[in-house]
Amino acid sequence: MSNFEPKIVGFVCNWCTYAGADLAGVARTQYRPNVRVVRVPCTGRVDPLFIIKAFENGADGVLVSGCHPGDCHYIAGNLHAKRRWMFFKELTDFVGIEPERIHYAWVSASEANKWAKLVDEITETIRARGPFSKYRSLKDPSSNGAHDTLIWNEAWQPGIPEEAPLPEEAPLVPALREKARELLESGDVQVVIGYGWAKRQRRVVPVFITRPEDVSRLLFNPLCVNNLAVYLPRKQQDVAKLGRPAIVAKGCDVKTIVVLLQEEQIARNGVVILGVPCAGVIYRQELWQGKLAPDLLAPKCLRCDVQTPHLADHVVGDLPAPVPEPHSPSEVQRQIEALDQRTPDERWNFWREHFERCIKCYACSQVCPLCYCDRCITEKNNPQWVETSAHLQGNLSWNLVRAIHLAGRCTFCGECDRVCPVNIPLNLINRKLGMVSEESFGYRSGYDEKAHPPMVVYDPGDKENFIR
Repeated sequence: MSNFEPKIVGFVCNWCTYAGADLAGVARTQYRPNVRVVRVPCTGRVDPLFIIKAFENGADGVLVSGCHPGDCHYIAGNLHAKRRWMFFKELTDFVGIEPERIHYAWVSASEANKWAKLVDEITETIRARGPFSKYRSLKDPSSNGAHDTLIWNEAWQPGIPEEAPLPEEAPLVPALREKARELLESGDVQVVIGYGWAKRQRRVVPVFITRPEDVSRLLFNPLCVNNLAVYLPRKQQDVAKLGRPAIVAKGCDVKTIVVLLQEEQIARNGVVILGVPCAGVIYRQELWQGKLAPDLLAPKCLRCDVQTPHLADHVVGDLPAPVPEPHSPSEVQRQIEALDQRTPDERWNFWREHFERCIKCYACSQVCPLCYCDRCITEKNNPQWVETSAHLQGNLSWNLVRAIHLAGRCTFCGECDRVCPVNIPLNLINRKLGMVSEESFGYRSGYDEKAHPPMVVYDPGDKENFIR
């Protein structure tokens, strides 16, 4: 390692840190030449994807530096950036990227000596860690042979077995149909988005009811797992053409609707919410034997606190009794805590093994109600931000970027886990960032439509003990 010279990319604010570095040059201050400076207007402009791309292109470490709080040329750009860093720091640590690889700092235009000292210290820290060989190994074509032994998702089945009895309708179904008929006949809504039965596939599917005489197709039972809120954002042009919708929503689906209201993807008076109390749904439909057993409950049901929807225009029916007792109520949290206890190398290998299976089908983003961008980052090819082929390096970039875009927003509906054909535990990452949101900002997504998600606001008192 004595001859190893680390390559460090520095994303620095034009108004403060860049001016401080320039002052160090004018003053002939001596410091290590290992930092390649990339000047940006503000640290608020530094997307986490910039850091990922730096590593993709051979960086051994990254430095992000800008104005001290209160000195931002754009008033609060650095304070918004600090919140983004808090999430991204936890995310990269969770997937096994050593914290010593990424550094954050405040350096003003007059702090030439601090800049020089900072560069020297970071260079020596990264020199001690050695080359970032873990990330560079992702380019090795031989590391992408996992597609020969894919572990297909058993939860994604065509329907319940032929020999299994059909699920009974919940007692609330007659009231649900009557309310849907009433809304359609009165003209309050033009379409009811709900659940129906597909006889040939023997499974529950989304249905769009536009005529009062068709409300008999509506049903609700433990197989109604889909989050129908995916049909509400503005990008769903075909659904929007049908007119004002009413949507059948479980409590977990209502949490997603709350986030869509916060982000102004739908107007509160633009949708009628038909809340349905829910005792739990199941993923493993092929194991259905006619009874809702605790060991069949979807992971999202194990700690549910919104079995009766907390925001609805009409709540149809009551919770069935008895409600099944959940088993292993903190299984996901235990998995996260177990991962946190592992070394960075062990966490890296864990996620590498999973991301290696990704086939870039993008089912996770298609099923997610909160992935509603008109043009996804994966579709932007000038430059090509995320590799489109199912290559390990591009797979890692895609999953990290999607996770950070959902930070402080995800309601853990579990749809991404359910539809992933190769069983990548995506909800583990989402849950981890949700824990960060709750611990750092006291915020849980999906409960209060008038609250501001943590990524769109800031607090000058946010912790910054990780910033130099």
